[in-house]
Amino acid sequence: MKRAATIGRRSLKEERLEARVTPEQKKLIAQAAALRGTSVTEFVVASAQEAATAAIKDYELLTLHGEAREVFVNAVLNPPAPNQAARKAARRYRQQMGL
Repeated sequence: MKRAATIGRRSLKEERLEARVTPEQKKLIAQAAALRGTSVTEFVVASAQEAATAAIKDYELLTLHGEAREVFVNAVLNPPAPNQAARKAARRYRQQMGL
């Protein structure tokens, strides 16, 4: 009964990942895991999760510098008037949506 209670508190890890690595990569990963005081599996999972989070953040975050930032902000704050094609598209959208 005690085991069932323990399992209920831990998150269930049902998915599996596999990777082929060179002996040098495995040695490097094992050394890094040992330095952190974790198992190779824990180290790889934590590192992959950190890398995935960073990749998603980089993809979702728009970073502009210098003139590009000024052009973007100006376009947002002072948008041009809609042209004929934009007005026609907006009219078609309102009709299709019943607005």
